[in-house]
Amino acid sequence: MTVEDYALELGLSNEEVISKLKELGFKYNNPSDFLDDDAIILLDNELGSLSNNENLSDELKDKFEMEDRAEEAAMAYNIELDEDTKVKEKIKRKDTNKQSKKENEELNIKKKNIYKNKEKLKSNKEVVESNTVTYEEGMSVADLAEKIGVSAGEVVKKLIGMGLMISSSQSISFDDASVVVLDYNKELVRAETTDISNFEEYVITDKEEDLVLRPAVVTIMGHVDHGKTTLLDYIRHSNVASGEAGGITQAIGAYQVERDGRKITFIDTPGHEAFTEMRARGASVTDIVIIIVAADDGVMPQTREAIDHAKAAGVPIIVALNKIDKPNTNIEKIMSELSELGLTPEEWGGDTIYVKISAKSGEGVDNLLDNINALAEVLELKANPNRYAVGSVIEAKLDKNKGAVVTLLIQNGTLRLGDPIVVGTAHGKIRTLRDDTGREIVEAEPSKPVEITGIEEVPVAGDKFMAFESEKEARAVSLKRKEAHAAQKFARKALSLDELFDSIKEGRKEINVVLKTDVKGSEEAVKNALLKINVEGVKVNVIRSGCGAITESDIVLAHASNAIVIGFNVIPPREVKERAKSYEVEIRLYNIIYKLVEEIESAMKGMLDPEFEEVVIGEVEVRQLFHFSKVGNIAGSHVKSGVVKLGSLCRVIRDGIVVTTSKIASLQREKDQAKEVKEGYDCGIIVENFPDIKEGDMLEIFEEREVKK
Repeated sequence: MTVEDYALELGLSNEEVISKLKELGFKYNNPSDFLDDDAIILLDNELGSLSNNENLSDELKDKFEMEDRAEEAAMAYNIELDEDTKVKEKIKRKDTNKQSKKENEELNIKKKNIYKNKEKLKSNKEVVESNTVTYEEGMSVADLAEKIGVSAGEVVKKLIGMGLMISSSQSISFDDASVVVLDYNKELVRAETTDISNFEEYVITDKEEDLVLRPAVVTIMGHVDHGKTTLLDYIRHSNVASGEAGGITQAIGAYQVERDGRKITFIDTPGHEAFTEMRARGASVTDIVIIIVAADDGVMPQTREAIDHAKAAGVPIIVALNKIDKPNTNIEKIMSELSELGLTPEEWGGDTIYVKISAKSGEGVDNLLDNINALAEVLELKANPNRYAVGSVIEAKLDKNKGAVVTLLIQNGTLRLGDPIVVGTAHGKIRTLRDDTGREIVEAEPSKPVEITGIEEVPVAGDKFMAFESEKEARAVSLKRKEAHAAQKFARKALSLDELFDSIKEGRKEINVVLKTDVKGSEEAVKNALLKINVEGVKVNVIRSGCGAITESDIVLAHASNAIVIGFNVIPPREVKERAKSYEVEIRLYNIIYKLVEEIESAMKGMLDPEFEEVVIGEVEVRQLFHFSKVGNIAGSHVKSGVVKLGSLCRVIRDGIVVTTSKIASLQREKDQAKEVKEGYDCGIIVENFPDIKEGDMLEIFEEREVKK
């Protein structure tokens, strides 16, 4: 942001801003000079937010007054104003929240205090204890012995005593290494959990006495038109204090409400796919999911998908039966359908809370909020407000004047004005901090959604963030994350069938599967067959099953849940294959149940047969037939492309339809036998066990090559 941009934003002249900068000790002389973060933050403190038009220049006052009159006239004649006429849209005033003069004075005092008397919070960088041993993927027995401080022979003896014949140069699994280090009174931790630049895996440990209760974070999901948006709007607007001047002036993708003295944070995601996309990026932000179902409509396909996504996330579910004030509702039927999906109501002996509501009139909404608070109390949601903040990005956008504007959810710690921060791979300093009503604040505690500016780039929803004590540390972490991001497109790769055995050896106890079949009967049969698989205590977990083609939503869920997608008598569309390839999700297709079960069991035992792929090596056209009594028909052919080899596999294609698949039994070039004939040459071919060859047939020559693993 330049001096001129800042002056325009506050409605001041360039000279006024430059003069104030010089008072603060900065050497800026030209309107085109770019302001650094410290200069912007100190200017914000000194100049404060413009609370009303009295702080604006006479020229801007006249423009705003003229625009007001133009808008009134346009509304009267039902005319839409041209964008160029909207002066207010071009000049971003900071009076949208209509904070009073007293509130602004209090805010400025808080801002000065937060900078002058900023207390040092607890760093997120954990001190590695002397009894901790770091496990790195693929480490050998000798490496482990060195970290413990003993000889490799001693560790090998311990492993033999455990019934494991592993030499000092061989790799050792995390679980086996964990047992070994216990004998030396040490604890084993994975390397990725101790690397502070790896937010997604990094483990922060707080002492029990440092933890305090925090608000629950809730996401509402369900089928389109079942009332999610109406419910969110009702909850949001019914919790705005009547005396609050501006009310809620902006939507930041999340907001907090209060019920009986306890706060609840709602995240307004576009749908269950966005919810899972965030989870795929490592952002497990939700404590409770509300599945909303219209009482006059029932369980729909998107309802089932939403339930699958919520279950895969492993969070408790509350069912909100909406539109109970409408006629023709059949609540018992809906509860029965949901019970079949694993959501049995408490009144039927299950453990799922059901609440009957009308999002339109508000009936039952207070009861829903009470149930959220009750469930939050049982979950004992806690965080430590006395450490630097960590959390996730809810949404982000680019503003031409402010730069990156990012909505964050603080999951642990406290975020303050001026804190150095890394969001995704970008770093910066918190320049402005606003709550869900758009009001400026100086700090935000756990579970609070906030909107910030000051980041160098626009992050992606689901990115993790962390605040730091120093800007130097934040910059170093940002650089390391950028390097890691460049090395791999996604933070994780979904499981493949070829990796099953290795993952089981590493300690995996459950294999996640997304199943799609052609018909309902097949779905039940295949699902039951999969659930019966049990290899050395490892089971298959079908996180979603359904009828119909494999969809992009299935791929997103598999990516987030580290699952394999299995299709039975279904073919994925091209765009789904492309999504699966980009997400590195494996799709396995079958048409015989016992082969499916056999292959998965073999993979789990480490005995999977090699995988082959077809590679077309040539195309041949049959131009003339020659009949010989001893050998039958010989196809006089022309090699149109590639090469044809003796013994190669081939498909005989007639009028676009595959007539048979066989192989080249005999190949002649002129009068001599040939091993291969290349493009552009004529040859004589006999197709094995297929005397019905005809002129005009096309032969597709192919090989089966083993896929490297």
